[in-house]
Amino acid sequence: MNIGICTGGGDCPGLNAVIRAVTRHAILNHGMKVFGIECSINGIMTNPPAVRELKLSDVSGILHKGGTILGTSNAGSPFKSPESGAKAIANALANWNTLGLDCLIVVGGDGTQRMAVQLQDAGMPIVGIPKTIDNDYEPTDVSIGFMTAVEVASEAISRLHSTAEAHSRVMVAEVMGRDAGFIALHSGIASAANIILLPEIPFSYDAIIKAMESRRKRGRNFSVVVVAEGAHEIGCEPKFRSSSTGSVHLGGIADEVAREIHKRAGIDSRVTVLGHIQRGGSPAPLDRILATAFGVHAVDLVAAKKFGTVVGYRGGEITSIKYGDFANEARSLSLNDPFLMAAEAIGISLGR
Repeated sequence: MNIGICTGGGDCPGLNAVIRAVTRHAILNHGMKVFGIECSINGIMTNPPAVRELKLSDVSGILHKGGTILGTSNAGSPFKSPESGAKAIANALANWNTLGLDCLIVVGGDGTQRMAVQLQDAGMPIVGIPKTIDNDYEPTDVSIGFMTAVEVASEAISRLHSTAEAHSRVMVAEVMGRDAGFIALHSGIASAANIILLPEIPFSYDAIIKAMESRRKRGRNFSVVVVAEGAHEIGCEPKFRSSSTGSVHLGGIADEVAREIHKRAGIDSRVTVLGHIQRGGSPAPLDRILATAFGVHAVDLVAAKKFGTVVGYRGGEITSIKYGDFANEARSLSLNDPFLMAAEAIGISLGR
């Protein structure tokens, strides 16, 4: 069999690890040929297609490297209009037949997988692998990239404690996650944050100030606040900021939180926005392991011709689920999440 693999959406640690696993398992154990599709799914929709065969030598030494050797794109979906979607599918199918591919392994989050479904519906066999630092893709409990993002954020936030304590300040750290609070919650717990603000739980400034006053009564004259980029005050919408290209992204809530804390409590408050540092650099060991297991399982699904499925990790097992058996939308933290309840049980304020 001839299989293609592409990485779509935002980059994250572990992409090269999954490319390596797919290539090695496919060649060594199934005698397959592997073709890397460059620049996300776009690579198979262009004329000529941006495709290159991957040999074992191409994936040697890339397990620990960040980014992706195939490149990626999150510039938007080619299916945003019926006309562009029809053209994209026609180009993809023509290139598919010319290249003689039997399946395309699509590594990406909910947006990339929604595009993959349209290719699958058009007749292109697809197997999906979930990756997103946000950890918000429904078919899996853990996505490639999430654990590294938590590790990086936890280390950074832990370092804010000493400067906050030295100056009796409030340090507000803004982390990624879009509309899901997984990174904020897990990194906040791991870094001993005092307050964690999540998109799933609109916060009250009164509750935030109350938590800080409670700490001051115990002689703790500083606080560390972790805020997810999609968090927002009760009755308000999330904050957005414009990039250098004019596109609009979630962000800016940390600045507002710091201003309000200073305004309402008179406490010196400073902001750290971690930004893309969370998705760059070498993957953590657990992400390397997860990416390897996902890549191997995806190749086994291809060999068994179980197309139209997505690999996942649920209940401690590597699983697969058909695209049509879930909503293919982003998920959020459950209010019954055991880690969320554990955070509140040890005195971390969630701003409610």
